[in-house]
Amino acid sequence: MKSITIKGSERENVGKKATKAVRDAGMVPCVIYGGNQPVHFTADERAFKDLVYTPNAHTVVVELEGKKIDAILQDIQFHPVSDKILHIDFFQLNEEKEIVMEVPVKVVGKSPGVMAGGVLRLNQRRLKVKALPKDLPDFVEADITPLEMGNKLYVTKIKTDNFKLMHPDNTVVCQVRISRAAMKAAQEAAKAAKAGDKKKK
Repeated sequence: MKSITIKGSERENVGKKATKAVRDAGMVPCVIYGGNQPVHFTADERAFKDLVYTPNAHTVVVELEGKKIDAILQDIQFHPVSDKILHIDFFQLNEEKEIVMEVPVKVVGKSPGVMAGGVLRLNQRRLKVKALPKDLPDFVEADITPLEMGNKLYVTKIKTDNFKLMHPDNTVVCQVRISRAAMKAAQEAAKAAKAGDKKKK
């Protein structure tokens, strides 16, 4: 999985007043959990652009005065009106411990159902995977090649290499629905067939 570097500064004062001053200066208060003790730091709001405002999944290298911590984004709070980032929680990665993370679904292949006029509906845009940090995938591939009109692709049909999918077996990743045009055409064909049968009689 691709990694993004965030440069920040450790903070000692974590009270409300100090936090407000941090935000007023255009910085985001952050904390990293998962290590021996939480690490509080601040970073420029612009540093999170490629991490937060993207459909892609990334791990993070947090650089604090020469110290580097590998982590993943765990939780983020936005201001309800301005949508500014208020706070971010990270979780420190351990090379030997599996981690659960959401990654995007990438559709591959050509569906006979779609080629026949069906509509592909992506039910799950992201899936939760569990893996060691080194095995975290950039995305999960959903191969729609076997899908005929009306078929569904279940999570059990997704190929998993060195990672587990954390979803019930009956989770539908995507499906090919009959389009209105195809449905209308089928109804008209059925009517025409009926009419033809009546004429023969």
